[in-house]
Amino acid sequence: MRDLFLLDPELVFLNHGSFGACPREVIEAQQRWQLEMERNPVDFLGRRSAALLLQARSALAAELGADPEHLVFVPNATTGVNVVTQSFVLAPGDEVLSTNLEYGACDAAWQHVCAAQGASYRRVDIPLPFDADSFVERLLAAVTPRTRLIYASHITSTTALTLPVAALCRAARERGITTLIDGAHAPGQIALDLDAIGADFYVGNCHKWMCAPKGAGFLHARPEHHARLDAPVISWGYAEGTGGHTGFDAYLGRTLFERRMQWQGTRDLSAWLAVPAAIAFQRRHDWPAVRARCHALAREALDALTQRHGLQPIARDADWAQMVAIPVPAQDPEALRQRLYAESGIELPVTAHGGRTFVRISVQGYTRRGEIERLLAAPALC
Repeated sequence: MRDLFLLDPELVFLNHGSFGACPREVIEAQQRWQLEMERNPVDFLGRRSAALLLQARSALAAELGADPEHLVFVPNATTGVNVVTQSFVLAPGDEVLSTNLEYGACDAAWQHVCAAQGASYRRVDIPLPFDADSFVERLLAAVTPRTRLIYASHITSTTALTLPVAALCRAARERGITTLIDGAHAPGQIALDLDAIGADFYVGNCHKWMCAPKGAGFLHARPEHHARLDAPVISWGYAEGTGGHTGFDAYLGRTLFERRMQWQGTRDLSAWLAVPAAIAFQRRHDWPAVRARCHALAREALDALTQRHGLQPIARDADWAQMVAIPVPAQDPEALRQRLYAESGIELPVTAHGGRTFVRISVQGYTRRGEIERLLAAPALC
């Protein structure tokens, strides 16, 4: 499968989790959309775009177990988180509850918004090794009468742990607490059913594990929340009239959710329109079997390195998927990353959490066993 991607053949690429990697045929699908747009930009953007985006959203929604009317495209999961953070009204003294496992950029978004409204952003420590069975109870034990929203990742970035978000959302709903789930790493890496998960808001990336082009993400919101969400850019979807322009509905869409979120000025829609091509690519290659092979290969690396260094894994097999954080002796993470790249041609992130150092490897369909062997033979890890 490596030949189906555009990756440098000399590179050991074990960092799919950061920005993804796109198959050649999906990039070509994106380029066809770009060329079609340039043949008549007015027709493409001004008259066809809403229908084209609906078709793409419908394909994505079918893959994610969702209603396309409850889902809109955004450039990335961080944008989706910001839509919710900047739309969510908090009173002084209110709090947003989270964990110490979250993505730093989204932590910053909540810290900024809470500070501006006199609210607090409180993170619960989740001990490692990770105990999935006690996660929900531990988080809910920190709930107070002022808790308005719980924010958590589906798959964490630094530690690559899969959190039991369906159980969390169910328990939060029973207590009248809103939930926002950050699924940046989930679509394509694990099977998803957003309606079954039941989050009030769920954001995700298509350009990571679904292998869509860069800049393809989504925001899913339960219908009772659509009216409270504001787009990052206020545009024609908010206008009461069209200022003398005609045909605006052709690109604004039909629902309030579409009209507010979909049109924010001229931009390239091709990454979103190529998402169905990425879904078709994975279906054609039996992606559940690919995921299983990738997990097994990652497990070999985990076993070898933890046994070599006398360290314990931070989670059970069931608590991670194609991406795993492997503990290594504590050291300067950036220095180790640079050594792996300079000495062995290995591209992967070295992360740190709670005083521990991890090499976080991503195993995707294009990963060859020989690349795992090069990682295990790297002088920096011996």
